[in-house]
Amino acid sequence: MTAPASYQVAAEQAAGGSLSAAIALVLATMTIGAMTGVFGLFANTIMPGLGKTDDRTFVRAFQQIDRAIVNPLFMALFFGALVLTGLAGALHLDAAGRRTLPWIAIAFVLYLVVVVVTVAVNVPLNDTIKSAGDPDRIDDLARVRREFREDRWRAFNWVRVVLTTSAFALLCVALLVHSRPR
Repeated sequence: MTAPASYQVAAEQAAGGSLSAAIALVLATMTIGAMTGVFGLFANTIMPGLGKTDDRTFVRAFQQIDRAIVNPLFMALFFGALVLTGLAGALHLDAAGRRTLPWIAIAFVLYLVVVVVTVAVNVPLNDTIKSAGDPDRIDDLARVRREFREDRWRAFNWVRVVLTTSAFALLCVALLVHSRPR
């Protein structure tokens, strides 16, 4: 037995919007949460671990990690987080979603900065180390590692960690606001 249509509409309005708006918000939160984890793992484990290795190991491992991470699942999460957050915001433009919208909008802007930083800083540095070629054929691995600018990569990755963590927290607040009766 299903609830009467008028009850379902009233329940959606009390919850702050449509089912599609709620689903978009949950998916946005999940994808940004996943990206927070990716950037956090790089900051807290992968880069500190690689930082303690010799130049050959660093160059080879980073090249392989960068090749492996560029895959359909990662790309769907990375860009999907932006698209889904934008969609969640668009679906909260109505009167019922207005309380939730500011939280989503700020999260969107923060994650947009993450995308820009990634494309403008981290990806070019990744491409620099990949373009150096096979570490077994590189004469000066220390130079390749220096040109990669490991400290710059790490610093901007920490920017991504802080921004994605903040965006994730804001979307969690948005979920709470969305679920509370008006």
